[in-house]
Amino acid sequence: MDSDGARGAVVVTGSSTGIGRACALHLDRLGFKVFAGVRKEADRERLRGEASEKLEPLILDVTDSEDISRAAEHVSEATEARFAGLVNNAGIGVGGPLELLSLSDFRHQIEVNLIGQVAVTQAFIPALRRARGRLVFISSIGGLLATPYMAPYHASKFGIEAVGDVLRQELRQFGVQVSIVEPGSVATPMWDKGRATAEAIRGNLSAEGQELYGESLARAEEMLGQTAGRGAPPEKVAKVVAHALTARRPRTRYLVGADARAMATLKKLLPDRLRDRLVARATGLSARAR
Repeated sequence: MDSDGARGAVVVTGSSTGIGRACALHLDRLGFKVFAGVRKEADRERLRGEASEKLEPLILDVTDSEDISRAAEHVSEATEARFAGLVNNAGIGVGGPLELLSLSDFRHQIEVNLIGQVAVTQAFIPALRRARGRLVFISSIGGLLATPYMAPYHASKFGIEAVGDVLRQELRQFGVQVSIVEPGSVATPMWDKGRATAEAIRGNLSAEGQELYGESLARAEEMLGQTAGRGAPPEKVAKVVAHALTARRPRTRYLVGADARAMATLKKLLPDRLRDRLVARATGLSARAR
């Protein structure tokens, strides 16, 4: 902790809602100087009203190279050697039957959740290196195992797992520690958005698409609603992120939530085809009679 009582500066991307917002506010309460990345002016004003004067919202679209450059330059000038860490949280969820998904939707998912996080990280690595700061990626249990109709999301999170592993090894020589946080279900607006997207996809299916996927997509919508209802509060993830930023020996990975731990255990113990059968039974994707 610095002599003025501050813990140093932290950048949190995707702070408008959900996990990012919870992280920004929790770290602000802990005494960090938080630079909270948001995409809209309204989100910036709302965060200002909820936090202390230390928290500074930044307009930061992780797919906009100019936004990223401006943010990195501003934070570097404002923090000097007091840059405690970067929390890569910004993300969206795109889903639907992979056969029917447009490649533009798939690319957008990867652009935001994976390439965007890499771009932000590249911009802030010099500051992290100078300060021997921490780097935290918000991944998901969906970065360890995949379920039907979420291929773009899973691809992005599996990618984050790989990027985090690589950077943990590459940046170790500079004293930068890297952690990957893997939440299970969390009560965030993303679930509502995902259910709305699933409804829209099902509504736009052709007659053939309805025959092939309509019933199981309806079941997927139902399961999204159930998942949202049992999600952990995002503040639970925020506390884990704080540990990754402050612990003397932070973990390389943090599974967050009982469902995440249970699913990770099943992934280790069950053969793929047995797990496939269990997922099919739960999702209504049982094999069709020939």
